[in-house]
Amino acid sequence: MEFRFQVSGRIARPVAEVFEAVADPGKLSHYFTTGGAKGRLETGATVTWDFRDFPGAFPVEVVEVVPNAKIVLRWEANDGPPEGEDAPTGKGYMTTVTMTFASLDDDTRTLVTIAEEGWRETETGLKASYGNCMGWSQMLCAMKAWVEHGLNIREGMYR
Repeated sequence: MEFRFQVSGRIARPVAEVFEAVADPGKLSHYFTTGGAKGRLETGATVTWDFRDFPGAFPVEVVEVVPNAKIVLRWEANDGPPEGEDAPTGKGYMTTVTMTFASLDDDTRTLVTIAEEGWRETETGLKASYGNCMGWSQMLCAMKAWVEHGLNIREGMYR
């Protein structure tokens, strides 16, 4: 069984505005990366996302950006390094996140879909995938609240 998931939500704003809420580090820092985001999401870039409630900045590799349509990211899985004699480097491994943005209702609303895949098929991989599924679902809720109403609902959520 491959560990992967997909979540989605609708935001009552045009696709360009919703896309920018993710691609622009200043905007992303308002509702998701509570410790700040550094670097615009552009193909080939490596940016950092910092969360006050999960100490330390996370490097995020930007694989592909199609303006107002898609963002593909890679970042380290959060279930620890490989174990056993066949573990070649002792370092962690990457998962892939794909975000798509689709215009709805004559571009007055946007459907945002986030999928992530690539965990090892282990108990810790399963647990990590569930945690990220929860995180991305909450990111969509936080984005909706911020983009539509200017509210930061993530601040203090995990502490």
